[in-house]
Amino acid sequence: MSAAASSAISVAANPLKSLSLSSRSPLPTAISVAIPSRNRDIPRRRLILVACTAGDGSKPTILVAEKLGEAGVKLLEDFANVDCSYNMTPEELNTKISLCDALIVRSGTKVGREVFESSRGRLKVVGRAGVGIDNVDLSAATEFGCLVVNAPTANTIAAAEHGIALLAAMARNVAQADASVKAGEWKRNKYVGVSLVGKTLAVLGFGKVGTEVARRAKGLGMRVIAHDPYAPADRAHAIGVELVSFDEALATADFISLHMPLTPATSKILNDETFAKMKKGVRIVNVARGGVIDEDALVRALDAGIVAQAALDVFTKEPPAKDSKLVQHERVTVTPHLGASTMEAQEGVAIEIAEAVVGALNGELAATAVNAPMVSAEVLTELKPYVILAEKLGRLAVQLVAGGSGVKNVKVSYTSARATDDLDTRLLRAMITKGIIEPISDVYVNLVNADFTAKQRGLRLSEERVLLDGSPENPLETITVQLSNVESKFASSLSESGEVKVEGRVKDGVPHLTKVGSFEVDVTLEGSIILCRQVDQPGMIGTVGSILGGSNVNVSFMSVGRIAPRKQAIMAIGVDDQPSKETLKKIGEIPAVEEFVFLKL
Repeated sequence: MSAAASSAISVAANPLKSLSLSSRSPLPTAISVAIPSRNRDIPRRRLILVACTAGDGSKPTILVAEKLGEAGVKLLEDFANVDCSYNMTPEELNTKISLCDALIVRSGTKVGREVFESSRGRLKVVGRAGVGIDNVDLSAATEFGCLVVNAPTANTIAAAEHGIALLAAMARNVAQADASVKAGEWKRNKYVGVSLVGKTLAVLGFGKVGTEVARRAKGLGMRVIAHDPYAPADRAHAIGVELVSFDEALATADFISLHMPLTPATSKILNDETFAKMKKGVRIVNVARGGVIDEDALVRALDAGIVAQAALDVFTKEPPAKDSKLVQHERVTVTPHLGASTMEAQEGVAIEIAEAVVGALNGELAATAVNAPMVSAEVLTELKPYVILAEKLGRLAVQLVAGGSGVKNVKVSYTSARATDDLDTRLLRAMITKGIIEPISDVYVNLVNADFTAKQRGLRLSEERVLLDGSPENPLETITVQLSNVESKFASSLSESGEVKVEGRVKDGVPHLTKVGSFEVDVTLEGSIILCRQVDQPGMIGTVGSILGGSNVNVSFMSVGRIAPRKQAIMAIGVDDQPSKETLKKIGEIPAVEEFVFLKL
């Protein structure tokens, strides 16, 4: 084995400049790649990746389905034929879309599979004027060769300002007092508020909006703490914010402001269990996504006095029901999703999305693209199992990090018998970044935006290639992901030098986890995994297996790696279903089990 060739990935101010495609260079036709299904009963789908411009020299047609600022519309009109048709029914949209090359929507228009089917291949770009793309079927867009772009930055200040407005209005009962006076009452004693100065505000989600809320809260004399696994500590310290664990944020906050995306990991993250951990009399502001709060649990917390007040701009279902107990609660202040509703933000979003759509129609790859990477069919076919391995290793590694410690430095090592110039790792690097960032982020990471997204979040990723002797039949032998300067919730995942370390390889086309920390294991990366550090002794496999079987949890694979007989060992257990808390507790109570962790893939 030769010495490793190591190089850090540096990101230029415009990370896509070297990837940009212009009309001077011919663009590829659609690439069709067979994606094998794991279930033999399901036919293979074909993934179509395509880059397109108007090929006949005529102007493209852009359909604007929801109100867009005039500056954005003007920018579009300078480039294309623009059809502004608002309040269309789904049937009207499906009828019109076959005549359009691009579609721009906000949050109110659902762009599902039927839209892409109805376009008959003409629709090349969907632009979402805003951050979230819950209303766009990304899978269908990719399958039909349609690029999806969004506008994630223009409404940052507006959302932060609205968060602060709700914070102050809630603390001083502004909405309730206003309604009382207009009803002819004068009840000064009823609407005595609380002061903000000296109180602790916990910002959950320290991205763009969360950071701006923190800046403004500091100006109001508040002590600000924050929880975000990906927030750079230096950025937080620079504005006087302390990064803490999730539980610490809940336990110490007088006010909580939510700024996290809605993902499977954050759905109903504020629930009966987490409300019970809060300081009695806490006040909650949400200008992020409605689904991050269990609304029924919030009503119960308000009635029990755990939550003194809440100020909400977003709801699980919008608009909420007229008889909603939460909306009608006397200690809840509500607004109709106004976070981005300032004149300046609306114009900014309009310009940002218009520029992204025009650039995409010109064949440029925008940093705000949220779906298909553009990779040759040959590379996609060969690297497909390694792409899956790379993302799952990233997901495993980040789940091993203890909350509050953050992730800043990632080292990826590839072992391969192929020469450096014969192994394109861009897609693998992007998928590792995707696995690390996506679970608690509203950004969709792919080849186009991976480096840019990592840089925005203060994530530095370096790559190391280790050249092996032998036949280069397979592109890679192993992929290793290491996270440095972090705390681990599973101490055995730490390498001898103190990094969280996971390693994997592809066997017979299936990704496998082969090493955790210094322990050798062998488990397929399907379903979910339980890792246990234990005293190596007879009967452990049977004991754990019996507990899982008794809870109707199917074990797909089990592997034990040990230092030496009768010493410490790591048991890796693949499970098809997520065990209940009670089942996991039983595993933890086995005397020989020293620590364990459940990891969801």
